[in-house]
Amino acid sequence: MDFFSKDEQLEKLGNGILETTWAKFPTLARNQISMTWIVYDPPVLVNTGGALTPDAFWTHPVRGFAYRGVERIYPASIVKLFYLVAAHEWLEKGMTQPSQELERAMRDAIVESSNDAISLIVDVLSGTTSGPELPAGPFDTWKYQRQIVNRYYKSLGWTELETINICQKTWCDGPYGRERAFYGQMLENRNMLTTNATARLLHSIVGGVAVSSVRSQSMMGLLKRDIDPKLLPQEVEEDQVTGFLGAGLPENAQLWSKAGWTSQVRHDAAYIEVPDLRPYSLVVFTEGKAQAKSREILPFVSQQVVEAIRSIE
Repeated sequence: MDFFSKDEQLEKLGNGILETTWAKFPTLARNQISMTWIVYDPPVLVNTGGALTPDAFWTHPVRGFAYRGVERIYPASIVKLFYLVAAHEWLEKGMTQPSQELERAMRDAIVESSNDAISLIVDVLSGTTSGPELPAGPFDTWKYQRQIVNRYYKSLGWTELETINICQKTWCDGPYGRERAFYGQMLENRNMLTTNATARLLHSIVGGVAVSSVRSQSMMGLLKRDIDPKLLPQEVEEDQVTGFLGAGLPENAQLWSKAGWTSQVRHDAAYIEVPDLRPYSLVVFTEGKAQAKSREILPFVSQQVVEAIRSIE
């Protein structure tokens, strides 16, 4: 049971967006893109500073569209969003203590997409550290501890989270030592997410019900992006707007997002507000070397979604 309901209007619009995208980018195969799109009809229940209780929020129906929304895909840095929520949960429950370094890591993981920052957060969440390979007994204990974030997400009981895997750090050069052993011989223990799972987590943050309303607002603060081209850094290879969903938005739009990219994937998860239009969440994952390099596909999809939203009465 999805957290959103499907309807004819969004199915038609969503499929139209995808067909237009495939026509524009012939090298994009039909199994190289996944998308979940949630539209917030009035009265809008999100970005209200946590005005609704979690019970009221989750019973409020929302409409959505998904294409391959349940496909497990390597998420790259999108997983940092899940670690951010987990870190807030640990802090809220007193499972870890607040510290300047943890705060700095949470900020840098989302704002700058720092892999080093996530390394610290995963260590804090799991009570493990990277290092050389371990003997069998200690390694079993280490592996069990490293699965704690997966156990937390399973405990939420969301069907969207049943197939995901969140237990690995994100890397620049790749894992070594015990981290490499933990990946499995064929990398079968890699992080895996779906666009539906990501959309639901983003929905909970924007709705003010991820951990608590105050913590959700704090997370929203980190996710806020400036989309004015004049204000974007010129030298940075990836700024989480250029080449991503934010680049397809009108300049008066507001964007909260977390992007992810490697040489094999290019993804983005965003909550978007355009004046006079319905707000919406959009999660798009693309796979394949050519797609990972392309700075045109995600902005194009984003542009099409804005046009589709304009057409909704």
